[in-house]
Amino acid sequence: MTFSLNEFLPYRLSVAATEVSRRFAARYAAEAGLTIPEWRVLAHLGQSGTVSVRDITLRVNLDKSIVSRAATRLEQAGLVGKAGHDKDRRLVALQLTPAGQVLMERLSGIAEEFQQELRVLLGPGADAFENALDQLLSAVRSDQGAGQPSS
Repeated sequence: MTFSLNEFLPYRLSVAATEVSRRFAARYAAEAGLTIPEWRVLAHLGQSGTVSVRDITLRVNLDKSIVSRAATRLEQAGLVGKAGHDKDRRLVALQLTPAGQVLMERLSGIAEEFQQELRVLLGPGADAFENALDQLLSAVRSDQGAGQPSS
């Protein structure tokens, strides 16, 4: 069998994820001037409430320095507040400010609209695609928890 990059599933997943992320990023950048890391930090805080930079780093799959810089820019913009962490004084806890909450409400609508457009694009196979993606993510996370290297 001859290797074909265009048929290699990891490559295809990466290309698709990058393109979908780029298209969505254009929307929230136009709405709020946010970068991808800033969006991910805001979205995580909107979902989880007050959490540490370390927690966000693990959840949004970005380096700690990128998350920290995004959090600093969001703090300077008045969208995120920083405080000492309740349980570990070495950690910085982040939370949305009232202005950050208002922005996340606006951006949530944009995100829901974009997701619906993707589901329409996927057509009748959207549910099956989401189920397969959930299965893949679950397996990858399980392997990471077991000490398996990720590619």
